[in-house]
Amino acid sequence: MNAYLEEIGKRARKSQFEILRLSTDDKNKALVSVADALIAHTDEILNENEKDVKISRDNLVKESLIDRLTLTKGRIKDMAEGLIQISKLPDPINEELDEFSRPNGLSIHKVRVPIGVIGIIYESRPNVTADAFGLCFKASNVSILRGGKDAINSNKAIIEVIRNALSECGISKDSVILIEKTDREIATEFMKMNKYVDLLIPRGGAGLIRSVVENATIPVIETGTGNCHVFVDESADVNMALDIIVNAKTQRMGVCNAIESLIVHKNIAEKIVPLIYDKLSEKSVEIRACEKTISICPDLSLEKATEEDYATEYLGPLISLKIVGDVTEAIEHVNKYTTHHSECIVTENKENAEKFMNEVDAACVYVNASTRFTDGFEFGFGAEIGISTQKLHARGPMGLKELTSYKYKVYGNGQIRG
Repeated sequence: MNAYLEEIGKRARKSQFEILRLSTDDKNKALVSVADALIAHTDEILNENEKDVKISRDNLVKESLIDRLTLTKGRIKDMAEGLIQISKLPDPINEELDEFSRPNGLSIHKVRVPIGVIGIIYESRPNVTADAFGLCFKASNVSILRGGKDAINSNKAIIEVIRNALSECGISKDSVILIEKTDREIATEFMKMNKYVDLLIPRGGAGLIRSVVENATIPVIETGTGNCHVFVDESADVNMALDIIVNAKTQRMGVCNAIESLIVHKNIAEKIVPLIYDKLSEKSVEIRACEKTISICPDLSLEKATEEDYATEYLGPLISLKIVGDVTEAIEHVNKYTTHHSECIVTENKENAEKFMNEVDAACVYVNASTRFTDGFEFGFGAEIGISTQKLHARGPMGLKELTSYKYKVYGNGQIRG
C-alpha cells in the first residue's frame, strides 16, 4: 500500500476509537463550533475557491459544472446551517432497534453502532466536504475524503477550518482527513484500502462511480447519476406541470436531481409541448424530441432524439422528450432509461399516480412535485452523504441512520450451549 495512504489509514483507525468515546453533547457542541468557524473564515475559503473557479474557466469547463464548484457567502452559510441542523438531530448511536429474550434467559438487544471509517470520493462540489464530515461525525464515524482536482484549494481551506475547530474542542483533528494528492493512482489505491476503510461512497458522474465499482475492494454504496424524468399525464394541471418542469430542469442544471427527460401523454401533447418549448427556450434549454413530437409540432425548432439522448444525464441545457400513449408506456420508458434516482408524474388521476409510484424503480418517486427535493437537507436530514441509487444497504438521500450498522448486545447469567 502507498505509504502516504497507509499513514492516513492508521490515523483514521486511531481516531475512530476516540470518537466512540464522545458523548452526544460533545459531538453537538463540536458541530456548532465548526459551523461558527466556517462563517468566521468565509473570506479565506472564498479566496481559495476563486482559484479553483479560475482554473476551471481557463480550462473551458461548462458553466453548469462551474456552478457546482462555485462557493458564495450564501452557500457557505448553508454549509454551516447544515451542520447546525445535524447537531439538532437525534443521535442514532446506541439507539435500540429491537429487544427480545430467549427461553434460556438470554436477553438480546439490537442497537445502532457506527460503521467505523468511511471513505468518500467526490467531484466538483466543495460543500460535500462539510456535509460529509458533519454526518459521519454525528454518527461517530471517521471520514477520509478524496475530492476532485478541480476543487482542491477549496477543500483544503474547508478542511483546515474544520480540523482546527475540532482541535479547539479537544477532539482529534483526524476525525476527518482529506487526501490532498489528486492523481488517479492515489484514488485507485484508496479504493483498495479495506484494511482501514469500512465503507466507500462515490459522489459524482457515471465515470467516477463506474471506476469505484470496478476497482474497489471496499464495500461500496453507489450514488449520484440522475437521468431523472417528469411524465405529464393527460389529466395534468398544465400550469403546475410547467412550473415543475422549469424548476426541475433549470433551478440548477448541474445537479443529479435535475430532470433530463420529459414524457408527455399523447392526449395533452399538442396543447402542452409548445408551452414547454417556450418556457425552456427562455432558459436556453434545447429539446431533443421523438418523431411524433416533431410531427405534431412542426413549427418548433426540435432536434430528433436518439437512444443515447434518452439515456444521457446532460447536466446542462439539453433535455429529451417522448410522447407516449398511456401511463404504462410512460413507466416502461422510465424503467428502461432510469438511473434509479428520482422520477415524477404530474397528474390529477389518483389511480395513475399510484400505478406510477408503485411500478417505477427509483429511490424517490414524486407525484406533482419537483425532483429537486431529493436532497438530505430538504428531507430534514440536515445534510446528506449522497443519494443512493442502489438497494443495499441504503436507498435515496443518506442521512445519519444510513451511516450506521448495528450489533447485538447479549446479556446472560451463566448460560452455556449444550
